[in-house]
Amino acid sequence: MGAGEAGGGKAGDGKAGGGEVGAGEAGDGNGTTDRSGMTDRNRDAKSGHIELASLTKRFGDVVAVAGISLEVAAGEFFSLLGPSGCGKTTTLRLVAGFERPDAGRILIDGRDVATLPPHKRDVNTVFQSYALFPFLNVAENVAFGLRYRSVSKADSARRVAEALELVQLAGYEKRRPGQLSGGQQQRVALARALVLRPSVLLLDEPLGALDAKLRRALQVELKTLQEHLGITFLYVTHDQEEALTMSDRLAVMSGGQIAQLGAPREVYEEPVDAYVAEFLGVSNLMDATATRPAGATEVCHVRLGEFDLEAGCGRIDSTGAVKLAIRPERVELGAYELTGGNRVPGMVERLVFLGSATQIFVHLAPGVTLQALVRNDGRALPWSQGSPVSVALPADALRVLATEVPAFEEALAPAVG
Repeated sequence: MGAGEAGGGKAGDGKAGGGEVGAGEAGDGNGTTDRSGMTDRNRDAKSGHIELASLTKRFGDVVAVAGISLEVAAGEFFSLLGPSGCGKTTTLRLVAGFERPDAGRILIDGRDVATLPPHKRDVNTVFQSYALFPFLNVAENVAFGLRYRSVSKADSARRVAEALELVQLAGYEKRRPGQLSGGQQQRVALARALVLRPSVLLLDEPLGALDAKLRRALQVELKTLQEHLGITFLYVTHDQEEALTMSDRLAVMSGGQIAQLGAPREVYEEPVDAYVAEFLGVSNLMDATATRPAGATEVCHVRLGEFDLEAGCGRIDSTGAVKLAIRPERVELGAYELTGGNRVPGMVERLVFLGSATQIFVHLAPGVTLQALVRNDGRALPWSQGSPVSVALPADALRVLATEVPAFEEALAPAVG
């Protein structure tokens, strides 16, 4: 197990209980409590602001986190997104206190916690493995972390009931983990973390072990719960759909650094380079040559094979070798006889029915293959394998990307989780 993946295995060692790591002393008996289980102090103070400043972590010669800096606003749902080895899990473990940084600061509500142990931080962690105690029932699992707090038996029972109601598990108190579905076990792990009333909840790929349908349902539930509670969520995932669905903002990581940070729509529609474009969703990438005619200011003139196109997004001031990117849903297919600007002839290679849409692979005359996504509106498509088509690449959807790869994406990979 890599250094960036060890967190889940430590959760059930009798100290952490899978979700009770941290949460400090906050929220115990301070202020009134509504049906959500959150105290006035938690709601009104807008606690949960995170700031990472030049955060660095090495494992031997491997740089797992390379001097990243970012801020997460109180009450924000923020996701760290990237493939295995990009540094996202290590970053989460640094915030949780499971790893000690080699350099940099970790501030939670203005307090530097970089050297503090997990239980001294006002955070809690939910792991993919759940780490529920099989010999305890649901209520006992949720209440486990309260054993180490100055909480009366009556108050503990009330807080457990409130937490279970929040995750829609009221009535399941007496069941054992083995009698629950995967989705229900995940809700128990979440309730066990929330019962301690942290200002920050850290989630390490918590939906990764669930089937696709349940995962999508829980994405909506998790975002709704976060908005209701107002707790800061720092969420780690390699699943682009999860990050796009739930996040207020997200950071795409590579080689221990942040490749791009922004709102989901911004990062999806305006990727800064080919790495982000390819990782976040499906993107058609094509090699082209950019020229800049005299007086051109609003578009980039590019040559794809023998075809001249205009691109209106991205680095439109580029010249020379560039990458062109366009999302499949923006590619338009028409009859082969159609002519006009930004059209390239091609031939349909394959059609893949996806239910709500059909994915169509088209081989263009310049020799590249791209994907188009045609929404299913109930009508039969006029194309089949081998059909000649005219492919429109709208200028406002065609994005110019630089061909150079950021130095950190080459020099620092492979990193650790």
